[in-house]
Amino acid sequence: MSTIELPTAQPVGHQGVRVDISERRAFAITGWIAVAVLAGCLAGMVISSEHGHAWLWAPILVFVLVVSSLVIVTPGQTSVVQFFGSYVGTVRPPGFWWVLPFTVRRRVSVRVRNFETNHLKVNDADGNPVEIAAIVVWQVADTAKSTYAVDNYRDFVAVQSESALRHVATSHPYDDTTGAGTSLRGSTDVVAAGLALELAQRVVIAGVEIVEVRISHLAYAPEIAQAMLRRQQANAVVAARSRIVEGAVGMVELALNRLTENGVVTLDEERTAAMVSNLMVVLCGDQPPTPIVNTGSLYT
Repeated sequence: MSTIELPTAQPVGHQGVRVDISERRAFAITGWIAVAVLAGCLAGMVISSEHGHAWLWAPILVFVLVVSSLVIVTPGQTSVVQFFGSYVGTVRPPGFWWVLPFTVRRRVSVRVRNFETNHLKVNDADGNPVEIAAIVVWQVADTAKSTYAVDNYRDFVAVQSESALRHVATSHPYDDTTGAGTSLRGSTDVVAAGLALELAQRVVIAGVEIVEVRISHLAYAPEIAQAMLRRQQANAVVAARSRIVEGAVGMVELALNRLTENGVVTLDEERTAAMVSNLMVVLCGDQPPTPIVNTGSLYT
């Protein structure tokens, strides 16, 4: 019994996509030469008409071909030239140009563009649902690839931007309580740089380059926003209390050392413990302390 070999699923990833086209310069000369040719054609038509020459169709045909092959390129725009289905080049310099006849020209803008993605709901690295959006600044770098490598390069950039944003958002936690790693909220610049790099790799097939990517919206999803706010408040209170206790211990230690070094008073172990307790209560309490004069003795 013979075995059937299954076809391999190639290519996998953008690096293996079969796109063998890249931008090159199209043949074009200044359009003012074409204007001179058109003037000659008009003169020829007038002369042929007056003398009744049978070759009147020749200047008319040349006139039509020249007029149909003129193109105007404005700053920030290019003209992609196609000749009977073949890509022959791109006219980038702005101005008035004369290209090959019987060609189809398509204008492609190379201006810098930007757009904001939709507010996406994704799960971060900890599994918490968050809402995130980004502003993408991009520009067409290769007009041939943007025209022929993808069906619609604008839609391609938009879809790939949201896909890359989802992937990056799921790779980082919303907040890092330890402060040792990266997080969406605490490492915005790092996350934006990683997002820009990944997006640039995704859209290079379309002849597009990424200028900048910035996070424009970041928040917990509404269903867990209140719970996460309470957790953040609790973390802030714990951090503040830890700082207060750390400072209070240092102040108590400094006070005891000064009293001992200057010989102000000699305290035994029990009196030292009482003073430490009183100072910690005063320094760590939320309310102002109420002074109490003790006229008794610790030993009675």
